[in-house]
Amino acid sequence: MKLSVIIPVYNEVKTIEEIVRRVQITGLADEILIIDDGSSDGTRDLLAHLDGQATVRVALHEKNRGKGAAVRTGIAAATGEVLLIQDADLEYDPREYPNLLQPIVEGLADVVYGSRFLGGPHRAILFWNMVANKLLTLMTNILYNTILTDMETGYKVFKREVVIDMPLHARRFDFEPEFTAKVLKRKCRIYEVPIAFHPRDYSEGKKIKIMDAFEAVWTLIKYRFVD
Repeated sequence: MKLSVIIPVYNEVKTIEEIVRRVQITGLADEILIIDDGSSDGTRDLLAHLDGQATVRVALHEKNRGKGAAVRTGIAAATGEVLLIQDADLEYDPREYPNLLQPIVEGLADVVYGSRFLGGPHRAILFWNMVANKLLTLMTNILYNTILTDMETGYKVFKREVVIDMPLHARRFDFEPEFTAKVLKRKCRIYEVPIAFHPRDYSEGKKIKIMDAFEAVWTLIKYRFVD
């Protein structure tokens, strides 16, 4: 199956080249779609050199519109049968790709989530972020009658057919709850696999904020009752 890796990026000049290198050395990505969401730190200069390399294509947002908007641009441009979302920092390791893809390759899943809470190795920081993630996942499970362990994970892999006719409206970090709500309501087969996770703290450039948690709550409630 052809794999499209979607990389939304905003002001990641220190990591973008390295994450692209790591994706490429897996040998699994048939195309790498980088969507720059209005970066102003020099990221775009690096992307100008990456664009057109082997499997790499770059799309530019002229102003910052949010991660969700960048992911939607990537989904619209992807040509693969399977799509994988890869953050542009180094928190998620592309060496996990074989494990993430296996349930789809074996015909067991339509969607795979890489869970940070199923026992994989991780850096021990950001307690309150973990609490917020687990509370949002609990809320997802209650509202949608499921047993996910990590709704907010950045590693989401899915067949193209899952999203081909799915209206997505997320602009920021509300992509995770919107996508999750809609695949659950459509009764897609979701598998979770454990992943290693290397979180950075806010001094290192982490972008998600507490207000994004409140937006996620509203998104989960809204799409539970609205098509």
